[in-house]
Amino acid sequence: MQERELFEYAVIRLVPRVEREEFLNVGVILLCKKRNFLHVLYEVKEERLRAIFPECELEEVKSHLNALARIAAADPTAGPIALLDAAGRFRWLTAQRSTVIQASKVHPGLCADPMGTLERLFEQMVQ
Repeated sequence: MQERELFEYAVIRLVPRVEREEFLNVGVILLCKKRNFLHVLYEVKEERLRAIFPECELEEVKSHLNALARIAAADPTAGPIALLDAAGRFRWLTAQRSTVIQASKVHPGLCADPMGTLERLFEQMVQ
């Protein structure tokens, strides 16, 4: 049996009207520091987005979410934040901000399979 390790995750939220605090869950980011695992899964459900914010620029939102995924993956073309260690990138990606794309509070847990756990959380929180 694999040993379970501490992980941390946050839900990525699309907040089209920051002043109204309405949001749509669009992704999950998960860090398992001991396994050097940091990954983002995201999907924008266009019909849901259009229901709460019809004038939202879908391609721009997808571009920003892709940038988050590239930073998590340590893609050197994603800028200087992508060059930080996994924990540093996770802290930057989950920092509180008042923008259209935000992260929830960070939640901890234990897992034996970080990718499987990320996929399960994505299914529960986003799908």
